Parts: sequence; C-alpha cells; structure tokens
Amino acid sequence: MIGGEFLVRGAVALARDLGVSPLIIGLTLVGFGTSTPELVTSLQAALAGSPGIAIGNILGSNIGNILLILGLAAVLAPVTVAPEALRRDGLVMLAATLACVGAVLTGAVGRGAGAGLAGALVVYLLAVVLIERRRQSAAAAMYVHEAALLPERALGRGRAMLILLVGLAATLIGARFLVSGAIGLAAKLGMSEAVIGLTIVAIGTSMPELVTSVIAARKGQGDVAFGNIVGSNIFNILGILGMTALVHPLTVPPGIAAFDIWIMLAATVAMLVLARTGWRVGRREGAVMVLAYAAWLAVLLAAV
Repeated sequence: MIGGEFLVRGAVALARDLGVSPLIIGLTLVGFGTSTPELVTSLQAALAGSPGIAIGNILGSNIGNILLILGLAAVLAPVTVAPEALRRDGLVMLAATLACVGAVLTGAVGRGAGAGLAGALVVYLLAVVLIERRRQSAAAAMYVHEAALLPERALGRGRAMLILLVGLAATLIGARFLVSGAIGLAAKLGMSEAVIGLTIVAIGTSMPELVTSVIAARKGQGDVAFGNIVGSNIFNILGILGMTALVHPLTVPPGIAAFDIWIMLAATVAMLVLARTGWRVGRREGAVMVLAYAAWLAVLLAAV
C-alpha cells in the first residue's frame, strides 16, 4: 500500500513537472498507478506457478472495488454519477467484464487472449484522450478532479523520480512478500490459493483504490470516487489480466469459473443499474453493497 502510494505521488509530481495535462494524469497515472499493486502481485504469482492467486487477485479486487470500496464511499456520502462518463466508461467496464468471463470459461487465459485484452486497453486510452482533447466533457472533468486529489506541492524532477523509484521498489518487495505469504498461508490452512487470492491478497492490493475513493467521498467528489472504481476495474481486466497472461499463460481454477466470475459479473451489472437510477449511489445502496461483500466472503470461507 505504501509502495503504491509513493509510486502514484512520484509519477504524478514528475508528470506535472513535465507539463502533462491533468486529464492525462487522471486518466492514466492515477488509474494505472493505483492498480500497480494488483499488476505486480499477479505477475509474481503467475511466475511463481500460482495462477489461483494471480486470477483471484484480479477478480477479488474488482468485486471488492464495487461492493466494498464503492459501498463504503457511498455510506460516507452519496456518490453522484456523471451520465456521460457512465454511458462510455461504464459500458467499457461491462464489455471488459464480459470479455473476462469469456476468457475464464475457456479454462485458461493464454497469450493470445492476453494480447487482445492489453491491446483493447491501449485502444481505449487513445480513444479517450483523442475525444476529450477535442471537447471537455463531464468525463474529462472527472479525470481532472481525480488528478487534483493528489497534493500540488512541487517536488522537483529529481525528488519526484526518487519517490517514484522508491515506490516501485517497495511495491515489488511488498508483492513478493504478499505472494510468498499467501502461498504459505494457503498451505498451512488447507485453503485453495484461489480463495486466498480472492480475499486477503485482493483486499491488500486494493488499498490504494480505497484511500482514493474515501478521500473523494469525504470531499464531496462522488463522481471521482465512482470514476476511480470504474477506471480501476477496466485496468485490472484489460491491463493486468492481459499483461499477466502475456508474460505467463494462466490456468483458471474450477471454483473461480464456476462461482466467482459470476459474482464479479453480477456486481458489475448491479453497480451500473444502481448508478443509472437517479445518477447516484445512495447510503442505503452502499450499505447493501457492503453487506453483499460480507455475504460473498462468508460463502467463500464456509466452503473451505
């Protein structure tokens, strides 16, 4: 968590010093930066021969982002939704989720599927940048606000680079300990690596999203909290699952294909439906989402 925070702050400070626009910072650096722990952890788990942790981390992070993090943000303050951002980015998130379902149901996510997912992320980012540079929409304003959540204090190029590198090193070391600890814990408790990946690992790597969304909610910027979740889930599937499968093809554990992938799809659809109803997610809906997350965890642990 500390490594991810330093990584984002250093990258954003460096980008500001180089004159990168707030739109690009919010769309790429903040969204991708908060997903770096998931990326590094899933890569290390795949290389360590633990696909259950790698895939479980991605699916568990997406489920946690929606039910736990967005739910908690909505309980703190009702989360407003920009209609234009929901129509575009929400549909991209749904399409990415359906692509993930299709890949998981084949029983393995190979390099071909990984290349397709990663390529789709590049196309999406380029399309958004080109569209938003021509016209400043509500979606663009949301990304600008997301960048503005981070401190504006100038650090200087050298110090920003140092913070970025320290953050990257801490994230790599933290992920290595997290993966080795998760493998050992699964063995000691007699639990599958997939369950450990879906729960402990996913919650741990999702802490940057939790921090960003809670700060946004407390500042009354619910659209930023919502956009952070949507962007993170898109990055998790297209970027992290795609790049992980490119580096090391993944075999899907049967339990994930039979149960957890459908929980992720149901959570995604429920989030979009709730957001479309009145263009907000209220406290009551947030509380229900948190309870749904607790129920899913209870089912997972009861099945062990």
